[in-house]
Formats: sequence, structure tokens, C-alpha cells
Amino acid sequence: MFFGLAWYWRLVIAAALAASIPFKVRFAKRWDKRRRGKRGGGE
Repeated sequence: MFFGLAWYWRLVIAAALAASIPFKVRFAKRWDKRRRGKRGGGE
């Protein structure tokens, strides 16, 4: 049973990683804009 699910979980993990890449890029760009906009803000 476990070996039968192994390929399924690999597919799920691969799909999750592939889907997270654009979100990471988008988040990084947005965070960079926010940091540049608040240079004298403090945080």
C-alpha cells in the first residue's frame, strides 16, 4: 500500500513545489518594493 502511494506523493510534492515558485517570485518582488518604499520608516 505504501509503495502504491509513493508515486502519488511524489507527484503531489512536485506539483506543490512547481506551484510555489511563482508565488515566491511574486512575494519577493512585492517585499522588495515594500522595503524600498519604506527606507526611512524603520522596520
